[in-house]
Amino acid sequence: MVKPNPFRAMSNRLVSLLSEIEQALLANDPAPDGGTWATSRLINFHQGLARLTLAVRSATGAVAPRGTILLQHFTLADETQCLKANLKWHGTENSSVCAIYAKPDVNWHREASEIAVKWQDGLLAVAEANEHMSVGSESPAPLIAATA
Repeated sequence: MVKPNPFRAMSNRLVSLLSEIEQALLANDPAPDGGTWATSRLINFHQGLARLTLAVRSATGAVAPRGTILLQHFTLADETQCLKANLKWHGTENSSVCAIYAKPDVNWHREASEIAVKWQDGLLAVAEANEHMSVGSESPAPLIAATA
């Protein structure tokens, strides 16, 4: 009897989870900033890594980076399989990490949706922070000019 290869199963899970996250992002925001999502994937099965790079293509064709989602597969000391999602946004050093443990009752579709929502919430927070900084950086009129 051939023993199932957990690495192969998790490699397949890595790719399918990445696809489900991408589909959830597209479903949640089909026309970001009036444009379309421009995504690219990079997958390394030997390292157990997958990266989804996210950008928005405007109607004029300009591409603006938005961030990345890096998935990492690894086996814990107790032989439990785990996927870790590292969420990053363009324009900030902030990041967030989500861990998903491969248990019999895990709902991969729901996990993918939650990762997509968390990434989009972070993107919104970055946009709001950048907006605050640009509004707050306006230099006030000098006092001398006001008294002249």
